[in-house]
Amino acid sequence: MDEVDSVLETEHQKTNVLVDNVKSFASGGFGGICAVLTGHPFDLVKVRLQTGLYNSSVQCVKQTVAKDGLLGLYRGVLPPLLGVTPMFAVSFWGYDVGKKIVSSYTGKDISQFDVKEISTAGFISAIPTTLVAAPFERVKVMMQIQEGNKSKGMGGVVAEMYRTGGIRSIFKGSVATLCRDGPGSALYFATYEILKKKLSKDDQELSLVAIMTAGGFAGVSMWLGVFPIDTIKSTQQSSNVPISIVQTTKNIYAKGGIKAFFPGVGPALARSFPANAATFLGVELARNFLDKII
Repeated sequence: MDEVDSVLETEHQKTNVLVDNVKSFASGGFGGICAVLTGHPFDLVKVRLQTGLYNSSVQCVKQTVAKDGLLGLYRGVLPPLLGVTPMFAVSFWGYDVGKKIVSSYTGKDISQFDVKEISTAGFISAIPTTLVAAPFERVKVMMQIQEGNKSKGMGGVVAEMYRTGGIRSIFKGSVATLCRDGPGSALYFATYEILKKKLSKDDQELSLVAIMTAGGFAGVSMWLGVFPIDTIKSTQQSSNVPISIVQTTKNIYAKGGIKAFFPGVGPALARSFPANAATFLGVELARNFLDKII
């Protein structure tokens, strides 16, 4: 009987791990949808400023609406909607995996993690996420810098990239994406967990306002920390000719020094709070819902 009980216990643990992974993946995906729908117009403005299409946010919004209507602010939304959903799903799943890895290495319970350990788990989450994020980011950027009636759809953009550089062209900027998302995810999750603890009262369930506040500031801290890297990534990905990260960085600096790494920082920060507030709200609501039904 002891052997049977042991086998049953092992199978039960495996099932619990699988269910937990599915919950993390699904809730992260729902959070990603919330993030895209909330933040895409801000992201479009950011990319168009980073790639030199416009000189100010106001000019960008006015010209975009004049040329393409209000829906023009959602140009390029399909790639992130298709990509961000699995990207956030992988990110939050990766974060849970990262916490388990750090816990097994340090011997600490996850609830006892300090900032360093949370940040490490956050960094780990960016490794699998990059495999999903990089190609969709590349397509999104190429679509966002298009304007007018000659703009191509997602399929046309992918076909053009493949024609000019093969599969490597579609994955251009992968290293830059990891360089951005590694430290960015560390800041992101660490800020959220720290503020979540500070805003929670005793053992009471965290309020929706507290979740959105912690999530919003998590997004702001991430973008403040990695924005120059994001500019390098967007610039590199907006080109259809081979160019290295080093050369891209030199070209940006040559145009305007340090300031040239921060075009679009206003829209990025304006987007980061509501988009990431929506992300964590979506994740927490989805996770609570799944915990109740499964």
